[in-house]
Amino acid sequence: MNKVNQSKRWHKSYKLGRYQLAQSLAPYPELPLFTILDESASGNPLATAIDYYGMKLNYEELKNECDSLAAALAQLGLKRGDKVVTILPTCPQYIISTFAILKTGAAHVPCGNLHQGPELQYQINESGAETVIGLAEHLSCIESIKPTTKIRNIILTSLKDYTAEQPGNLEPVKGIYQFRQLIAAHKPQPPEVEIDPKNDLAYLAFTGGATGRPRGVMLTHYNRLSNVLQGLPWTTANHAESIRGRASVIIAVPLFHLYGDWVMLTAIYLGFKIILVQDPRDIDSILELMVEKRPFMVSIVPTQLMKLCQKDIPTQPVHIMSGSSYLPVAVCESVSQKTRKPVSDGYGLTEASPVTHIDLTGFSKTTGCIGVPVPDTDVKLINEETGLECAVGEAGHMYIKGPQVMKGYWPNPGDGLTDGWLPTGDIARMNEDGCFFIVDRLKDMVNISGYKVYTSVIDDILFRHPAVSMAVSIGVPDPERPGSERIKAFIQLKEQFKNKVSATEIISYCKKKCPPYAVPKFVEFREHLPLTATQKLFKRKLREEEMNKAAKGNSNQ
Repeated sequence: MNKVNQSKRWHKSYKLGRYQLAQSLAPYPELPLFTILDESASGNPLATAIDYYGMKLNYEELKNECDSLAAALAQLGLKRGDKVVTILPTCPQYIISTFAILKTGAAHVPCGNLHQGPELQYQINESGAETVIGLAEHLSCIESIKPTTKIRNIILTSLKDYTAEQPGNLEPVKGIYQFRQLIAAHKPQPPEVEIDPKNDLAYLAFTGGATGRPRGVMLTHYNRLSNVLQGLPWTTANHAESIRGRASVIIAVPLFHLYGDWVMLTAIYLGFKIILVQDPRDIDSILELMVEKRPFMVSIVPTQLMKLCQKDIPTQPVHIMSGSSYLPVAVCESVSQKTRKPVSDGYGLTEASPVTHIDLTGFSKTTGCIGVPVPDTDVKLINEETGLECAVGEAGHMYIKGPQVMKGYWPNPGDGLTDGWLPTGDIARMNEDGCFFIVDRLKDMVNISGYKVYTSVIDDILFRHPAVSMAVSIGVPDPERPGSERIKAFIQLKEQFKNKVSATEIISYCKKKCPPYAVPKFVEFREHLPLTATQKLFKRKLREEEMNKAAKGNSNQ
């Protein structure tokens, strides 16, 4: 097969309704990332920046909090090139910490607040961080790993510190700094630091928790600012002034996940009101906020939508944006029908700051559609067997190149890239209009007697069964054919169908929808399916469980 010149055919799909979108945003500004806060605070100082459990901060107040904390961090010895670990849920302290860290010239290392000691120890040691900002309840964990790390500064906060409730004073602990006290003790005068946006790290974000051992991803100020501009500022350019400083967004995903962080940065850039949801598992609170606040946009992940579509959702003039993992078409359709508004999907990965594709149609009923590449993002699909670029419609390994692509895996620039191209680990195809469709993860593809089966396709079929609340499929060793695999489905039933649906019924249903070799051989019903800290269905955990069973000689049934 000859190499195909795809010639960025997605440019012809750069339309949003009647508006034509820019094909390029280059050159991208070479500025420190924190300038987006400074500019919003200057342009809309009294506009609400954060709305959190009855507490509101306007942009001037938010900037002052960040500047005071930056001054405090500098006095503690933080300097350009250092790393600061945060162990925070979705809360104002995360946002304040982010910009304060950046203003010292240091890099932010966001860690999940559900991480256990060994995970934190690994990421702190890998990054070389000497300063940690976390909740008071993390103190015992931090102190237990401190002797094996370089930690010298511990800063603690309480979830009540930025709520309408009276903040509870933390018990003073020798050698431990308190978040609010540090801010109160310092004037909003951040240090003057010269930033090299294309080379200095803004974030060192660890990725791979759902697929393998985490690796540090080096993202520069230029990477992240470019990616902010490639998103909503691009798609809303024709009416930017009508929403700047006026609209609001509910962030229902963890801020420590780069998707949630990207939405936060985008909102800051546009001067939006940020409505924070501290617990991403609290679907009732998310729905209540949607009804009460009537935001311009809600950022959410597929597993949250799976639960949300089982609720009575009133018609909502809200743009729902899903990301971080595969969105089943059946779930998308259900939510869209209830809200009478489209549900947007997209694609990205931590190594790309994170967004690379956006669905400009607002909602595609075609399985796996992730839309088109954002401006100045090159994409190629490679046939792994031939090494050649794929033709239109042919599935191949997706590679990405653009201003948002990482500097490399820590600590080596270029590590993880191939001639500047980022291999995503995902199999995709492109249609004639330049729209891309995720077929599956390379690691999730199953080999059944020589046939390639994409588990995302099976997942989507399972989701369409009326009794299914959540479902996921994986490949497990075939006990009858060594070296081959079979499909195993894990299903969480809707409440009204529990104990009323059998494995035989699910398999019979799949026989009508799948090729014979792709029909699940095994079905296991579970009360709950495992989720990662960022609410993704945890396929790797299920695979590991099945491999352990196989090693012990247990049946898959």
